[in-house]
Amino acid sequence: MLRAAERDLLTLRSMNSEAPEESFGFHLQQAVEKALKAWIAALGAQYPLTHSIKTLLRRLQAFSVDTTPFEGLDEFTPYAVTFRYEGVGPEAQPIAREATITLVETLVERVRRQLHAETGVGAP
Repeated sequence: MLRAAERDLLTLRSMNSEAPEESFGFHLQQAVEKALKAWIAALGAQYPLTHSIKTLLRRLQAFSVDTTPFEGLDEFTPYAVTFRYEGVGPEAQPIAREATITLVETLVERVRRQLHAETGVGAP
């Protein structure tokens, strides 16, 4: 799952400013979802089969994980399906791409460290 999250993150980094919000948001949501599922798995638990970032964050909180820095990422859940097919609409605020990529990079790095701590796999 972490490798899959890293692939979506790489896709995000390669998108230029003209990439549609729906495409950017989809890969953003996917990177976050997969990173959170990898984190849950690193803790030795089963992750739920869901696109809901909030549900995944709550699952981590059940393990006393401080998810506070990543709470705002749940706003991207609709990009998994709804916005991907229906579009975001003209009233939608544009995604703050650079800041959001930085936050997802932070999440992926935190999961990488957790995975290493729990399994010894990957770089610390």
